[in-house]
Amino acid sequence: YFSYKDILGFAILLALLALLSTFAPNLLGDPDNFTPANPLVTPPHIKPEWYFLFAYAILRSIPNKLGGVLALLFSIMILLLMPFLHTSNQRTL
Repeated sequence: YFSYKDILGFAILLALLALLSTFAPNLLGDPDNFTPANPLVTPPHIKPEWYFLFAYAILRSIPNKLGGVLALLFSIMILLLMPFLHTSNQRTL
């Protein structure tokens, strides 16, 4: 019974997404994409996508270019080394 309900809900949501993307593709778009481009002027509101904001914030917070790159590399290295630096005997969350 529950599988049929889940499949029906998935089919309805998929149909709604297909209808929305077919008949109104610009409805879910970013409004900044619809402004006409001027190649002589750089827009002041340029920022990266959400998954690059941590790197953008690190690079913008340090005025020295080499220092910003090193801070970004160290922040990524810390995340990569965290499983190896974990010394607790507790294995649960």
